[in-house]
Amino acid sequence: MKPTNKHRGSSLDDLLKADGLYEEVCAAAAKRIIVEELQDVLQQENLSLSSLARKMQTSRAVVQRLLDRNNTSITLQTMERAARAVGRRWQFALVAD
Repeated sequence: MKPTNKHRGSSLDDLLKADGLYEEVCAAAAKRIIVEELQDVLQQENLSLSSLARKMQTSRAVVQRLLDRNNTSITLQTMERAARAVGRRWQFALVAD
């Protein structure tokens, strides 16, 4: 049996939950991952924001909000339109905490 470390405190998740920030931090992290993946595809495909907006049939402002790492209020529909515009699809999973 592995000995426990008596000096070890609670986890970061526990601290964030206690402070009521856990969901906010998780949403921000998820948005950053989405933005990074989409930006990688845009770079690989050599697509500009304007060309993505045209393919999505939306404005460039919507694309800028989608790619704003700090704006977590994007809809699944917008994410799906962006993925389809670059020939991809999103894959999500519901996992236990």
